[in-house]
Amino acid sequence: MTDVTEVSEAGHHLLSLVPKAEGKQSMKDFKSDQEVRWCPGCGDYAVLAAVQGFMPELGLAKENIVFVSGIGCSSRFPYYMNTYGLHSIHGRAPAIATGLATSRRDLSVWVVTGDGDALSIGGNHLIHALRRNVNLKILLFNNRIYGLTKGQYSPTSELGKITKSTPMGSLDAPFNPVSLAIGAEAGFVARTIDSDRKHLTDVLRQAADHQGTALVEIYQNCNIFNDGAFEALKDNEQAQDAVIRLEHGQPVRFGTDHTKGVIRNPTTGDLEVATITPENTPHVLVHDAHTTNPTTAFALSRLADPDTLHHTPIGVLRSVQRPVYDTLMADQLDTAIDRNGKGDLTTLLTGNDTWTVVG
Repeated sequence: MTDVTEVSEAGHHLLSLVPKAEGKQSMKDFKSDQEVRWCPGCGDYAVLAAVQGFMPELGLAKENIVFVSGIGCSSRFPYYMNTYGLHSIHGRAPAIATGLATSRRDLSVWVVTGDGDALSIGGNHLIHALRRNVNLKILLFNNRIYGLTKGQYSPTSELGKITKSTPMGSLDAPFNPVSLAIGAEAGFVARTIDSDRKHLTDVLRQAADHQGTALVEIYQNCNIFNDGAFEALKDNEQAQDAVIRLEHGQPVRFGTDHTKGVIRNPTTGDLEVATITPENTPHVLVHDAHTTNPTTAFALSRLADPDTLHHTPIGVLRSVQRPVYDTLMADQLDTAIDRNGKGDLTTLLTGNDTWTVVG
């Protein structure tokens, strides 16, 4: 018999009963026999390798892991994982994954989506999955462009972006995915970069450990239609001043020799980037990813300049526990069972307010 991993939450039923793997697993076990068909040099390759390399750490039976995707370059992901998978319809991956996760609590359910798939046609499905706090892990690949349909602007493209669909420049203000997720009350929100394997894997590990919805935005390079979009965050010299690495419990400092930091303005209460001096050192923010109030996490998410991405926080912005939808639903189903162990669906649906129409 397979072992079972039991994850519980105070006052609730067991959250998941995902069978563990029999024997030790390796990265090779999670590679499918399908040819990987992305453009050479695409950032998706790096993310795929990181996920395949990380999956053995979970120690879960492959047949109890499911990857659900929508439409887009990233959405080919399920083909390349030697697990169960669903390549679904445009924008609807969170809805389909919600049904799967709530009806099959013995599964580890992952959603793979892109900035267009998740934030345009799928925007409504995404925010409701986040607010419900379904036990899903959502990987949002953000390349700030529509790659599969050949280079149109997306909901995360910067203002003035010239593309095939915006030849005079985009007029749309871009979404900030982590701000959106925090605003939708997501319990776990993080950001990482495709080419930073160590950081990406660490964030995936924390997302997997979280009970409830975890959203991870992954900056992913599209070298064909939006090459170099995140170069400021990847170039060793530029990244020193551009990237703010968040670690829970640590002062938020960055830059060469950590000479810059994030402080809270004592007058306005706003978060600001400043050069660290003996006078303002006491005001340097200490990152608390576990605080219940989302205000500071949201303020951190707004530091990045939407055009240049200067001062972009990466890491876990928020990680708090909330009641999990799957567990709450299971509680209601248990309550609906009568003393004989049988549920009366008709009585449950109709309630006491019924009428008989006589013709």
